[in-house]
Amino acid sequence: MTDSSTARRKRIVILISGSGSNMVNLAEHCKNGSINADVIAVISNRADAAGLAKAEALGILAESLPHKDFATREAYDERLTELVAGYQPDLVILAGFMRILSPVFVNAFNGRLLNIHPSLLPKYKGIHTHQRALEAGDKEHGVSVHFVTQELDGGPVILQAKVPVFEGDDIDDLQARVHEQEYRIYPLVARWFCAERLQLTEEGVMLDGQLLGLQGYAAD
Repeated sequence: MTDSSTARRKRIVILISGSGSNMVNLAEHCKNGSINADVIAVISNRADAAGLAKAEALGILAESLPHKDFATREAYDERLTELVAGYQPDLVILAGFMRILSPVFVNAFNGRLLNIHPSLLPKYKGIHTHQRALEAGDKEHGVSVHFVTQELDGGPVILQAKVPVFEGDDIDDLQARVHEQEYRIYPLVARWFCAERLQLTEEGVMLDGQLLGLQGYAAD
């Protein structure tokens, strides 16, 4: 564990595909000092992603690398790896990046690649998580922050937040409730990582030298 007051400010690259709301939230936490880091670049696979303009408004370098310009997923990921690596990031954060990443990218940033997924993993990997929770009649739903591995939404969980599912809820209700928790837990996990409290090891996720369980850090 490192004293965050003396640790070097970390360099973060954030990947987005859409509105960039989580990106903005993370960037604001960096700017106000609650995360000991700077967001040095925001990259999108869509040139029309609204989050690019939001990043520029925050004074962050923003660029697009459209996946449609590449013949294969691997070719795209090779170029994306080169682009991201050029910024020498300590941490790469997926914030609504709607691409399945191939091993070439995941391996390049192993142990410093985070994602947030709108379900209580390992439930509901993939898409349409809110709809699937409603159709299953779940009484609780939520969101998970995890390290990214080659298994889709299968990397070790770091932190989860639960939300209730009420009778009469629709997808928009659940999405709004989950988003509120996303904005709480993603900056917290980034803060842990940038304070050098959080590591991915062969045994699993370590926080302050303690091995976390399958559902990550849990506290009442």
